Amino acid sequence: MELFKDISKEFIHKPVLLEETIGGLKIRPDGIYVDGTLGGAGHSYHICSRLGQGGRLIGIDQDGDAINAASKKLEPFGGRAVIVRDNYSNIGSVLAGLGIQKVDGILLDIGVSSYQLDASERGFTYKEDAPLDMRMDRRADMTAEDIVNDYSEAELCRVIRDYGEDRFARNIARNIVKARQEGRITTTGRLADIIRTAFPAKARAVGGHPAKRTFQAIRIELNRELEVLENTIDEMIELLNDGGRLCIITFHSLEDRIVKNKFRDNVNTCICPPDFPVCVCNRKPKGEVITRKPIVPSEKELEDNKRAKSAKLRIFERRIFL
Repeated sequence: MELFKDISKEFIHKPVLLEETIGGLKIRPDGIYVDGTLGGAGHSYHICSRLGQGGRLIGIDQDGDAINAASKKLEPFGGRAVIVRDNYSNIGSVLAGLGIQKVDGILLDIGVSSYQLDASERGFTYKEDAPLDMRMDRRADMTAEDIVNDYSEAELCRVIRDYGEDRFARNIARNIVKARQEGRITTTGRLADIIRTAFPAKARAVGGHPAKRTFQAIRIELNRELEVLENTIDEMIELLNDGGRLCIITFHSLEDRIVKNKFRDNVNTCICPPDFPVCVCNRKPKGEVITRKPIVPSEKELEDNKRAKSAKLRIFERRIFL
């Protein structure tokens, strides 16, 4: 059994769009809710506080540090909170293992937590020199170091271009391949320096840190973040009771686009050819999108938490049409 250090006091993560998310879930005291990205239990604490004796919160996270911190935070709620270390992509099997067929609400807060960014030894940040790790689940064998050193130049370019949306992706990939000929790239500091040299002087003088997009891209590739999100939304909608809600918070355009499109696909389920005068496939919508436009943080929240800047919340309500 893996032993976790007590980082419950360190794992401080301000829940983004808290009031909007809790309101969006329409929590019932006797309902069953899932937080698929439990983290430090910022959202889950407020969900649990609204549950009665018949209500339950299932918290899922693949990060051992998060499990440890959340267990401490949710301890006052006793059996109302059940915590499982797993990836939310396995939500169906997690619920089945608990004897649960349907739930009343599911929350996902996609991306990296403040603790993961601030804990330099986790290797998520380019601001401090640390081992190139970036694993959200540290039981996994592959790390960011493996991607940086073992991917071909073409593969690196694809990752940085598609997941980092960096216009200098080709230059960055070329510089990484060239640099690793002198020795394996093992630290965040060295990788950040290599990326910086791929930017023209004028580009380095404006905007954010040159390494920001590449670090994001490598993290997404390593943890299969977009793939897991896209492949799980349909299942989560199916797991909702009639009237149940799926709330998803994203932090960049790639995630938000996936959520927007998947929600739309579950409303527009007809597969008849567009020239058919009437629907004959009889496929019914799975529900409705509550947020025609995503909910974004208020000015006050942005003053209190700068990391909420790019957050967007979209909400889908399950409807079972007879």
